[in-house]
Amino acid sequence: MHISSQFDSGNIEVVSAQSPDDIRLTIPNDNQSEFAQWFHFRLVGETFVTHTMTIGNLAKSAYPEGWKGYNVLASYDRQTWFRIPSEFDGDNLTFSLTLEQPSVYFAYFIPYSYERHLDLVHDAQMSLLCEHKFLGLTLDGRDMSMLVIGEETPEKKKVWITARQHPGETMAEWCAEGIIYRLLDEQDGLARQLLDNAVFYIVPNMNPDGSARGHLRTNAVGTNLNREWATPSKEKSPEVLYVLNAMSEIGVDMYLDLHGDEALPYNFVAGSEGNPSYNDTIKMLENTFKDALLNATPEFQDEFGYDKDEPGKANLTVASNAVGEKFKCMAYTVEMPFKDNADVPDDIYGWSVQRSRQLGEDLLIGVNAVVKKLKASEQ
Repeated sequence: MHISSQFDSGNIEVVSAQSPDDIRLTIPNDNQSEFAQWFHFRLVGETFVTHTMTIGNLAKSAYPEGWKGYNVLASYDRQTWFRIPSEFDGDNLTFSLTLEQPSVYFAYFIPYSYERHLDLVHDAQMSLLCEHKFLGLTLDGRDMSMLVIGEETPEKKKVWITARQHPGETMAEWCAEGIIYRLLDEQDGLARQLLDNAVFYIVPNMNPDGSARGHLRTNAVGTNLNREWATPSKEKSPEVLYVLNAMSEIGVDMYLDLHGDEALPYNFVAGSEGNPSYNDTIKMLENTFKDALLNATPEFQDEFGYDKDEPGKANLTVASNAVGEKFKCMAYTVEMPFKDNADVPDDIYGWSVQRSRQLGEDLLIGVNAVVKKLKASEQ
């Protein structure tokens, strides 16, 4: 029996593995950080033997509530990922699998590898509708890439989308992939109409270093990028600095920041109602966007989500608040579940790659509902 995590986004620590029926594991923290939640590892064992694993010390994990009602993901081929019934006692997550093949992968959510990220960027740039722009290097020396989709002309609205500031929230990049490929589909009427009215600036992975290192929430030096938008720095958060500089140069008329939520089993959005500049126009745009999504898909709902900020009390270090305030525009954080969508449950797969991509495609219906109503950026 062998357990390993020395691969892209791998993360686990073996406490003991003497017997298939009692494998003890823990999750290491993100580098230079107290956050621990993401795991991704490979087990080589005996076929037709039940292997029982317990991940311990989870009461001290980043989001203990995230383990309640959560089922581990597994895959034999790294393509199809299925859920394994899991039990959480407040500190330990226990799950069992009788191996059908000698080697199997387990993960907190379906991984999105750095290699796939590079494939996405370079496949997209082959379209005549898309231009790939290099923004700079991360602290580990990886590329920060942005895709510009649509022909840039002065009258078009500027729609920005970022994903995966928190690297373990891989559903965010799967969602971005759905957005990108729908926009690049020249036979899609909605995409064509959108690109007549807007240009999309998409950063599909805001945190390549954390992604490759197997982090849940931080970059190479333990920085939570979604708390850096007030004063990003080259030393701690160059990823945010590059994107914010590009936004300042180009302008922003609308912004979506794609995330995953560990605890809530729903898709929802969080707005910038606490921003000092929040007004009735932005509220109208938000409601129009949400109504369009509610009509488009049962995967979206507006009953469960985060508590709304009081007027003027927004945390302006958070991306959607900071961008919304700086550019006086509609800005939303989009959240997807690690578990499942409780409104449309799937016991076998839970929230999945296909559903993340589809939500990305559907988000464009919401964008299309508001794009002509957006106030043009002054930049």
